[in-house]
Amino acid sequence: MSNYDMEDTQNSAPGALPPAQASKLAPRRGVDAQSTTKRLQTELMQLMTSSAPGISAFPSAADNLLRWAATIEGPDDTPYQGLTFKLSFEFPSNYPYAAPTVLFKTPIYHPNVDFSGRICLDILKDKWTAAYNIQTVLLSLQSLLGEPNNASPLNGEAAELWDKDPEEFKRKVLGRHRDVDDE
Repeated sequence: MSNYDMEDTQNSAPGALPPAQASKLAPRRGVDAQSTTKRLQTELMQLMTSSAPGISAFPSAADNLLRWAATIEGPDDTPYQGLTFKLSFEFPSNYPYAAPTVLFKTPIYHPNVDFSGRICLDILKDKWTAAYNIQTVLLSLQSLLGEPNNASPLNGEAAELWDKDPEEFKRKVLGRHRDVDDE
């Protein structure tokens, strides 16, 4: 064994590969732009061919797959029934290993959405995994419209009204909702 080999392995655990060899076998941690683009193209095809009812999403511009516009229809038997909401998605360069930034563009009155459109939803924060995709995010948001997490509100008044005064809650939902133009 040469001096170089000894130095390379002397601080390693018994039976461990030298760092130069181990790095060749380790999975790649970095995600390149091409794999992010391929993932988003695949998701776009899935949304176009078999999207769930009441949701849609498309890239905002033909030359930028990292910015999308989406819509959610309010679920039946909720204060949001009959309303349509526009959202924006911004994907990080390491998507799907990091969550997209999702904002409501349509003004919405909801316990888990602030007046800037920011959303408090665990799968968009610490519970995100690469197994989620645009469709699962949209379906989760649609579900959140009918089942808010009042234990973690961004809008405390909305959380309180949801339980105490459903009629006033509905009035506030309708009062806040308005159509917005696409960017």
